[in-house]
Amino acid sequence: MIALNVNGTPRQFEAAMKVADLVRSLGLEGKRLAVERNGEIVPRGDYTAVELTDGDAIEIVVAVGGG
Repeated sequence: MIALNVNGTPRQFEAAMKVADLVRSLGLEGKRLAVERNGEIVPRGDYTAVELTDGDAIEIVVAVGGG
């Protein structure tokens, strides 16, 4: 079990995961977004490499288009 704080909300997940797994589990795969882990931006190319650890603070911002 892993506990993360996602956009200010405590969340529990079954197992350790990478940023890409989190994005997928939240249904955000394929969307334009930015992910910050513990105050640092995670480059999109690193989503499959960056392992999340218990207690990480994650902020996810989804880009919204329009005019």
